[in-house]
Amino acid sequence: MSTYKAPVEEAVFLLEDVLGFSSYGQLPGFAEVSGDVLAQILEEAGRLSEKVLHPLNALGDLAGCRRAEDGSVATPKGFIDAYRAVADGGWIGLSVPTEFGGQGLPYVLTALTNEFASSANMAFAMYFGLSQGAMAALLRHGSDAQKQLSLPKMVTGAWSGTMNLTEPQCGTDLGLLTTKATPNPDGSFSLTGQKIYISAGEHDLSENIVHLALARIEGAPAGVKGISLFLAPKFLINPDGSLGPRNKLSCGSIEHKMGIHGNATCVMNYEGARAELVGEPNRGLNAMFVMMNEARLGVANQGLGLSEIAYQNAADYARERLQGRSLSGPKNPAGKADPIIVHPDVRRMLLEIKCFNQAARALSLSVALDSDVAHRSHDPAARQAAEDRLGLLTPVLKCFFTERGFENAVKAQQVFGGMGYIVETGVEQFVRDARITMIYEGANGIQALDLVGRKLPKDGGRAISAYLKELQSFIGSNEAPELAPFVKPLQTAVGDLQKATLWLMQNALTKPDNAGAASMDYLHLFALVALGHASARIAKAALEKKAREPQTARAMEAKLIAAKFFMERMLPETGFRLARLSTGADTMMSLEAEMF
Repeated sequence: MSTYKAPVEEAVFLLEDVLGFSSYGQLPGFAEVSGDVLAQILEEAGRLSEKVLHPLNALGDLAGCRRAEDGSVATPKGFIDAYRAVADGGWIGLSVPTEFGGQGLPYVLTALTNEFASSANMAFAMYFGLSQGAMAALLRHGSDAQKQLSLPKMVTGAWSGTMNLTEPQCGTDLGLLTTKATPNPDGSFSLTGQKIYISAGEHDLSENIVHLALARIEGAPAGVKGISLFLAPKFLINPDGSLGPRNKLSCGSIEHKMGIHGNATCVMNYEGARAELVGEPNRGLNAMFVMMNEARLGVANQGLGLSEIAYQNAADYARERLQGRSLSGPKNPAGKADPIIVHPDVRRMLLEIKCFNQAARALSLSVALDSDVAHRSHDPAARQAAEDRLGLLTPVLKCFFTERGFENAVKAQQVFGGMGYIVETGVEQFVRDARITMIYEGANGIQALDLVGRKLPKDGGRAISAYLKELQSFIGSNEAPELAPFVKPLQTAVGDLQKATLWLMQNALTKPDNAGAASMDYLHLFALVALGHASARIAKAALEKKAREPQTARAMEAKLIAAKFFMERMLPETGFRLARLSTGADTMMSLEAEMF
């Protein structure tokens, strides 16, 4: 049976000591989270994840969701009560404006508490995570009436939300979408078509489900330019907010999946379902991207969350499991063998996970703070800079965090040895659950193409130029000798990123296949540099806190060792990635299709 402890102290250290949380006090919602309030919120979120959500993780995986003949879906035992605990605690609407019943607190807190929930029970966390994404889309693009009717109910958990994009013939290429929207005389639309892979598409946790669905209005242009976004509720909504009859949409089946069994992944059939247009006609993809981008950051945190719980359980097991003797002599002479944590390769695996988790959490929180600045600041220049950084880093986090999250779950399973292949330990579930994160919300290869094809050249390269300046500024202002083990390797890695970026500029325009062939290596290189920067920031803050508060010396030393390990053993991968991407696309594209 697995265990989980929310990393509350680590999160507080990152927010306060590394990222300067108090310096954001001028933004709406931040002043309310000063001092001890931050720790109290995170401690309560941690308790909820540890005591309520995690005990249901293995049970939900084993039981799965059940569809009845009438199309209704029952979630695993205990999920309804857990959902009410989350909703009643105000966690769903933590960052929603107070005018709609939310608490108006910083988005960074939602991102962090959702990481805790994803560690504890990823399949369950997806139910309210999707509602949060739907609320974000409605806040940006919904009409006043849609906001007033739906958002307060979604904040309380009485209603939930989904996103309906994928169809049998189209996933990433939404231009192939065929779901039809037929105008009705009263201004509404009737949706006809089928959507697949709809997470939380049907369930018994809320009394209504607000589906945000992409469809094509009759006569609309072909391709993505003719896609509109619609709000199609499970039960029709009366003008006073009460529920009317069942809408003409239903769950045709539940997908049989490798993991996340506790979440109802549905095939949704629209058979003339009544729906309202959200935003402007033929601008649905633009509106849906608000939800998709938030979901991509959420999926990145799923990768981190699974890496965290896998690490915790593997580290506990390595301290307890006796196997063999240390190469440097017995460390447990009274016993017949030493704990496996004495073995260098076991330590390698654990440290690779630990230093990733530490740096990834810092990077994730810095991006969440960018989102807060972008949506809350009154300074146009600050908003623009935050939006640029957020847009640049979103595909990096989604791809790299989920790939390393899966790899780290596998490493944790390896630490367990044969026991990791056994269901009772819980580790094999982490591996299965982590695998989907690399696929949904835009497969990782698409994230890499988005980075090199859209984000780098956007606005004349403004975002990447600013980011490189940010890195150089940090390096130039931190030349103290005690920081050299962290800053010098970062400087080398930043040089690799600059060379890789220049190579793309020189080789991708004339031959687009070069961009495609280089994209994944470039994204990994970029991510390693970003995590290296985060590790160096952590090391700087740890050194300062160690000197300022001697009682924290042991905890800070652990952070410094993890950061140094990253610099020595993981960051040098940037050179390998640079060498690979610089070979171009010729060999990769030369093999004829029939020769594969």
